[in-house]
Amino acid sequence: MRRAMTIMALVAAAGLVTACGGSGADEKKPAADKGAAVSSKPTVDGLDETDETDEADTADKKDKTYEVVLEVGGSGKSSVYYVLGTNRMEQVSLPWKKSDSITLNSTQRKVGTIVSVAPGPVAQSNGQLAAAPCSITVDGKKVVEDPGGAEGKHLCEFTLH
Repeated sequence: MRRAMTIMALVAAAGLVTACGGSGADEKKPAADKGAAVSSKPTVDGLDETDETDEADTADKKDKTYEVVLEVGGSGKSSVYYVLGTNRMEQVSLPWKKSDSITLNSTQRKVGTIVSVAPGPVAQSNGQLAAAPCSITVDGKKVVEDPGGAEGKHLCEFTLH
């Protein structure tokens, strides 16, 4: 019985070695001319594609700075919770505006960084309280706008990449 188990263990081990190993034959690459340079860069019609890829990779690795403006409309006083580099809550007079430059490195750009503003309630023309309107502008372009009131999301949020 012990001998049979030993044989089975050897067969199993041989099977694992065969399954994990390659064909056993070394694959040899053709030798290049001794005077010619060998390039591992892919080419199409003799054009080197990696130059463009390298430039794109370099651009992705650079820091990028965004000019972000958060705005809350309305009148009177209200609380405003915002994320603009850091999280803050302030009691403000409306209309309110906050701007900042945010610089993201390549890793932060891949993951994304959220900027947001959540306005507190303001008195509506009918006397009821509802969320104030808000917006986010990035590099001069309005990227998010919420009309506020009872129908709005009550939050303006955008992810920088």
